[in-house]
Amino acid sequence: MRPPASPAPNAPLPAVSPMLRRLAEERATGALMRESGTLYLADGQVVHAESPATPGIDVLLTAGGTLARAGWWEAVAAAGARQRVAAYLVDSGRVPGGALELCHLGALYDAAFFALAPTSTPARFRYGVSHWIGPVHPVAAGSVERETLRRRELLDRIWPDGAVDTAPLVRLPDAAAVPLTPRRRAVLAAVDGSRSAAEIARGLGRSAFHTLVDVRRLAAAGALDAVRSYGRPEDASSGPRTGAPVLPEVTPDPDIALLRRLRDALEVL
Repeated sequence: MRPPASPAPNAPLPAVSPMLRRLAEERATGALMRESGTLYLADGQVVHAESPATPGIDVLLTAGGTLARAGWWEAVAAAGARQRVAAYLVDSGRVPGGALELCHLGALYDAAFFALAPTSTPARFRYGVSHWIGPVHPVAAGSVERETLRRRELLDRIWPDGAVDTAPLVRLPDAAAVPLTPRRRAVLAAVDGSRSAAEIARGLGRSAFHTLVDVRRLAAAGALDAVRSYGRPEDASSGPRTGAPVLPEVTPDPDIALLRRLRDALEVL
């Protein structure tokens, strides 16, 4: 199955956040606060993003061994008040400039994906607010929107049930038979019936979005499912399990049948 073509770089995009577009057009500086996170702008460009759903740049830097935890807090103490933490890390030789930029961009796009999630809660903007990390690499608001849409489409192509994104996750009985890459094996090993994808990402020190990709691929392969209000997924089927895992019979919702067909199609790819 061929994936849908990506929009041309200059093609009009669906409005992920009309307020973000307006702020970019007026070259605003400040903090765009939404239900699931905050985007920091300088002259209309996105310079940083944070979300409770994602590990921060400190976790990404320290979990991979790029920076010692003590070195991070030393930089915050020495340069946080001056909003120069990024510059301090590079100037002091604690983190190479290229490594910091890559890590920061990863954290920015990761948090922006969740911060720009659809919501009915009104967004707010505080003019003049800057983040204490300081300047690293500004990104055009249009690029952030485009990447957010691309990521949404990718997740839906892999497995269209978003329940696994936010709910606690549980392994299914056939998980042991599913062939896994080392990366997905680490994600599955962290699934314990109580932790969500965001908690697993934070524990592994990995991007929350890329952890969602692994989680959805594992769900499509029948290795895990969300813990739903009616109980553990593996208890919902009374008959013996053969072949691909069967989704629980709990509702006449036609989406359940659709998910089954999509799962079967993914398994033969």
